[in-house]
Amino acid sequence: MSQSGKQNITLVVNGTKRVVGVESRSLLSDVLRRDLGLVGVHAGCEHGVCGACTVRIDGKSARSCITLAVQIDGSSVDTVEGLADGTKLHPVQEAFWRCNGLQCGFCTPGMLMRVTEFLETNPTPTREEAREAIASNLCRCTGYQHIIDSVMEAAARLRGEEWSATAGIPAAELRDPTKETR
Repeated sequence: MSQSGKQNITLVVNGTKRVVGVESRSLLSDVLRRDLGLVGVHAGCEHGVCGACTVRIDGKSARSCITLAVQIDGSSVDTVEGLADGTKLHPVQEAFWRCNGLQCGFCTPGMLMRVTEFLETNPTPTREEAREAIASNLCRCTGYQHIIDSVMEAAARLRGEEWSATAGIPAAELRDPTKETR
């Protein structure tokens, strides 16, 4: 512990080793946002209920607003900023964009992190399983239908399949990221 009351912790954040000086009471969400500039981690309820702050710690979904940074010294942390490969969106991000699985976007980073983990463990989910998987993340805007459609499209694309528009969204309403500018 230094004189400033901070101790150094080492994390691998989105694949990059980072050493950060933190106070013993520092929350992971604050360290990620304030100290590392990863503002995709949203602080919603700050009680671990809403899921907006969801990140992956050592591959598992976790609420960064109720995780003390010192608890995860030596761990790997993935945030929404680490999903894309440069300018190429991750299939889950692309599906949310194509299927309109977001509106205001506040819940989206946590939702994307949760869905990414879910699809790694269940690559062929039913709509009910997808609904259950995202039940831990709250969205005040969408009504969840488009989020479930997004999960189903992402699952199909991760398997190398085309998603059937008859499962929820007419093909004419889907966005084509290759033909639009962002």
